Amino acid sequence: MNALAEVSCMERSYEMSRNELENIIDFLESEDVASMNQSELERAIQEKGFELMRQLLQEHIRNRGPGTCDAPVQGEDGVKRSRLQLHERQIETIFGTIFANRAGYGHEGCESLHPLDAELNLPEERYSLELRRRVAEEAARSSFDETVETIQKTTAGHVPKRQVEELVIRAARDFDDFYRQRHQAAVAAPVSGSVLAMSVDGKGVVMRPEDLRQQTRKAAENRTHKMDKRLSKGEKKNAKRMSTVAAVYTTVPVIRQPEDIIGNGLCGSQRAGPEHKRVWASIEKPPEQVIADMFEEAGARDPCNEKTWVALVDGNATQIRILQHMAKEKKQELTIVVDIIHVIEYLWSAGRVFYPQGGQALENWVNHRLGEILKGKAGYVAGGMRRSATKRHLDAQTRKPVDKCAGYLLNHRPYLRYDRYLAQGLPIATGVIEGACRHLVKDRMEVTGARWSLTGAEAILLLRALRASRDFEEYWHFHEAREYERTHRSKYADGIVPNTSKPNAPPKKKRAHLRQIK
Repeated sequence: MNALAEVSCMERSYEMSRNELENIIDFLESEDVASMNQSELERAIQEKGFELMRQLLQEHIRNRGPGTCDAPVQGEDGVKRSRLQLHERQIETIFGTIFANRAGYGHEGCESLHPLDAELNLPEERYSLELRRRVAEEAARSSFDETVETIQKTTAGHVPKRQVEELVIRAARDFDDFYRQRHQAAVAAPVSGSVLAMSVDGKGVVMRPEDLRQQTRKAAENRTHKMDKRLSKGEKKNAKRMSTVAAVYTTVPVIRQPEDIIGNGLCGSQRAGPEHKRVWASIEKPPEQVIADMFEEAGARDPCNEKTWVALVDGNATQIRILQHMAKEKKQELTIVVDIIHVIEYLWSAGRVFYPQGGQALENWVNHRLGEILKGKAGYVAGGMRRSATKRHLDAQTRKPVDKCAGYLLNHRPYLRYDRYLAQGLPIATGVIEGACRHLVKDRMEVTGARWSLTGAEAILLLRALRASRDFEEYWHFHEAREYERTHRSKYADGIVPNTSKPNAPPKKKRAHLRQIK
């Protein structure tokens, strides 16, 4: 664009937008619109409103000029770019497609630099950061196909499915750095309860064969089925990769008695709810790394080590081993608690062996043994149910649930000291992590027929974690700042992007004011 054309554009500042607004008003005053119902009116105005906003944005970008610089434009390679050319690019926005004609500073053999792109913080690809935010939020909620459809319905932008998947992966790339900088920031921790709870669990996700872990992939390749179209009893598809789900929160200690648990249930009024809960999941990182991240999050919440640390698990031996190793390495006193819900499930399975008809007798049997376990007598309960099975001369297959329950109680006895936990007011159930497994993983990843790539599944899990922890808005500001660093600032000498020159704005036209005639 030459200087004369630029002045001409400035003289017509927002003229096309004003014309578009007049067209909308003419449309609303037409006879055809007078017969529209409310829904038809809203849809019509939204469609025309998007075009008006697109035109406003387009004219604003044009009026800012091409972004020429008075100071030399020098790249991070030390080369000064003195050759100036105008380069046009498309930008897909939430209002539709606009064009930017901006100054490019180049030198032979060097990448051209566009200071206006840096001023606007434009991504390298055509999709604006605001459109990318909409895509990331929607893809975290629903399938990629539904995301494409929703973006088309709620914005004037267009993003094909493959680009949606790519943008989601880019949107989640700063997840770890975001929480790392939050941990390092000298920000006072919010007032919270004296119990610092951590919890970890696993949840499988159906993957594409190439993204399965090596052992699972080999099992899938070597599997043979008895039937062609269905799995026989005990057969597995070997198509899942295990994600590790973590949660950290604080809570107020509530001292309880075993009778409180049996009488009111785990969700009774005496239970203290979680505070400042953060949940997340990773399918890419090994469990050791996720648990290490969990300790880092907990440490940031209790830098002076004033709280009581407790870890809630479902009895997984690997998770317990990693927790113990991590606590020892960090010299952190940690109480590991096996979830009481899993214990109760084992008790019900064992009880049905003695009372297959169910009813009140079965419930009484379970409640009595649960009460003993809550008093710290898990070993006593395990021995008692085994003796009962032996006295009844039950065969090995019939008594299998009893032996399984007894084995579970004996193997996890060091983590079933519920009498101590209740006296200290500690939580004894893993409801928070169970809910996280369902919300973060199951509700989104188990879409019918879905086969996930490793990078795509990881990105969706991280974005869902940000939303579940109510950190998405803060994260997105951080992400946009990091995009600026990567895409623009890193390309200039000393990280300094030169200021662009602004064209002289035309004098504002005086608007006519209506006078009231008395």
